[in-house]
Amino acid sequence: MGQGTDKIEEKIDFTPRFDPQGLIPAIAQDIGTGDILMLAWMNEDALRLTLETGQAHYWSRSRQEIWHKGATSGSVQYVKEIWVDCDQDALILRVTAEGAGACHTGRPTCFYRRIDRRNPAQLQRLINP
Repeated sequence: MGQGTDKIEEKIDFTPRFDPQGLIPAIAQDIGTGDILMLAWMNEDALRLTLETGQAHYWSRSRQEIWHKGATSGSVQYVKEIWVDCDQDALILRVTAEGAGACHTGRPTCFYRRIDRRNPAQLQRLINP
């Protein structure tokens, strides 16, 4: 572990590392069940709003704007804990969710499809689309 890495990995200060586009990935996880609800992106303003309000705010890469989760859908995420990884370039938001679900499809989670690596036909389609 180098000196530069030590400064990031071992300190207790929260100094999130945003990518060159000013974004950091944020995984929303149900604090009660442990289910992964969704993966979204935050910029500095979305993270600040999340910390200030206790409700998840994200950056919409497609709309290029801050998005308050649940503002239009009613599926609000109340942030109970934020975990940051060792080099502070990814977040886990442990939340309680209110409303229909985390996914824009209306499902409780965005992760509703499973890749079965034991299914040769499915793997072949993935490898050679």
